[in-house]
Amino acid sequence: MRQKATPITPLPRDPTTGRPLSPLTAAALCIKPWPLLTERQAATVDALKAASSEFTVMRRLAMRFRGILRGQSAAAPGQWLHDAHHCGIYAMQRFARTLQRDLAAVQNALITRWSNGQAEGQISRLKTLKRAMGRAGVELLRARMLPL
Repeated sequence: MRQKATPITPLPRDPTTGRPLSPLTAAALCIKPWPLLTERQAATVDALKAASSEFTVMRRLAMRFRGILRGQSAAAPGQWLHDAHHCGIYAMQRFARTLQRDLAAVQNALITRWSNGQAEGQISRLKTLKRAMGRAGVELLRARMLPL
């Protein structure tokens, strides 16, 4: 039995150039807050919202999630997860399911100020130095790694 092909909706067009917008551009504009948008970007976001109700829903969810991460929203992630599960957009539903799997870690990340960023930065620096040095000895690595 053959299934009906769903019609392919054309990509929205950039209001200033008339070119089709790339999915990468749409994704970048989906997560950028309104005050940080240039006039051209704001016009593009408006065009995307007019062309796709899914973009509007996804942007709203992305902005709410950003507010939760930045501590600007007092709402618990539970309500956001519920809304994302029931939004009808597969990518958001999948993201919400992934967060739900380790909800305790997500909540801890939201309420604690601890971060392992400093340690990860040092590890990254060490790996970069080792790659650049090749098979050099430990003494040279120590000399380059430790400050004078």
